[in-house]
Amino acid sequence: MKRTRARTEAVDPVTRRRRRTLAVTALAALALTACGSEQPESPGERGRTADAVSAAKDTAFAKMLDEVARECPPPGTKRKPPATPSGEAPTAPVEPPPGATVEPPPGGAVEPVAPTAGPEAELDARDWCAGVQHEQRVAEAVSQLKQPEPAQVRKVLNGLGYIDERIHGLKRSGAATKFVIDLRDKGGRLCLDGTANGELTEVEACVAPADGSFDIASVHRGL
Repeated sequence: MKRTRARTEAVDPVTRRRRRTLAVTALAALALTACGSEQPESPGERGRTADAVSAAKDTAFAKMLDEVARECPPPGTKRKPPATPSGEAPTAPVEPPPGATVEPPPGGAVEPVAPTAGPEAELDARDWCAGVQHEQRVAEAVSQLKQPEPAQVRKVLNGLGYIDERIHGLKRSGAATKFVIDLRDKGGRLCLDGTANGELTEVEACVAPADGSFDIASVHRGL
């Protein structure tokens, strides 16, 4: 039986080193080609990306505002003062005499009464209605924080849909964290004024200028 033997070609050490060098050079060239295919974004491309992200946030914020105010009157609707059964102008509430029993309203529900004086009276029907909804949702969320540091409050507000561009004056003041949210929309003047210290959370509607950039100093508080 014939046996087949593989013929091995002798290669001198110098040739072997040259082949290794060529292989390493080829691999390095491939690596450089791959890296060169991933070009970094130009300043213009980064700007367009940032604009797209900002536009998406604005759209989501506007959608949230519409959702909160979905059952409120149309923008610009003027509020009417609460009417009495006789049609006369409303009068100040009368305190019951000491020891008297106060009967709750039918069904136990208490409807909020629109203010007739003070800064909040400047809000139209939509802003006043939406303000009540925003007050409740923000107060309930922030009150869950045992130690409401500014960063934690911002995170909670962002989670509710309030974007950073609309959150102003968020800072620690003594033992409390204060913040103001610009909720102006569709010509409205609504804003929220909030304070939280872990034990007490207060969120009230406030009135912002109708036009121009948001300025905390010009906000009407004390509602």
